[in-house]
Amino acid sequence: MRLERRVTRLARKKVVFVIVEGPSDDEALGVLFSHIFDRNSVFVHIMHRDITSERGVRPDNILSRLGNEVRTYAKANHFTRKDFQEIIHITDMDGAYVADEHIVEDPSAKHPVYSTEEITTCSVEAIAARNGQKRQNLDKLCSCNQLWGIPYRVFYMSCNLDHVLYNKLNSTDAEKEAEAHAFALQYRYDIAAFRSFISDSDFSVSSSYKDSWNFIKSGTESLKRHTNLGLCFPPAPQE
Repeated sequence: MRLERRVTRLARKKVVFVIVEGPSDDEALGVLFSHIFDRNSVFVHIMHRDITSERGVRPDNILSRLGNEVRTYAKANHFTRKDFQEIIHITDMDGAYVADEHIVEDPSAKHPVYSTEEITTCSVEAIAARNGQKRQNLDKLCSCNQLWGIPYRVFYMSCNLDHVLYNKLNSTDAEKEAEAHAFALQYRYDIAAFRSFISDSDFSVSSSYKDSWNFIKSGTESLKRHTNLGLCFPPAPQE
């Protein structure tokens, strides 16, 4: 189910603006966010790219780039910043913080291949450069608490969303779509089970927001199966 839709001004709901990298991320998580937050306030914005590793994006301009995404949506829907409750940004780690010694060359690797200990690629230099850029941009984002005057936090999926949600690495686009659809169906009517899965599993990083980022930046943790996404959700309602 796609949740990239207009939020009507008549509802007067505060917008929870959720930024994801691809359509399968929305497919897996969009409907679940709409159950946890008010279903009339969640807007899932698909970037169709990883802005942290996009060419030309640096720590000195990444906040303005992201802010433009929010402002464009606000203008199209006649909102001001006061109409927003918060911005939740979900990003893949892609092993960004591993030392270069964990990037292994294989000329036959047409695309990067990830494991929990290394990245195999036909160009070590290219991946090392990408990781360096991604690290600098993530350092900027996780130290930021506002975007366009709106509360902002960034949450990670490591090594990527498929790794966290389905315990799979190196999925094809077709596999991502199928697994995302199945995941949403599994949890859409059992939000308590989803919250437990994302917050209480052995891969859940449930320390403070700052500590969760310090953790994922260490050693090879950004290749291993971890997420701090559970920290973004409000407390579950009492029965």
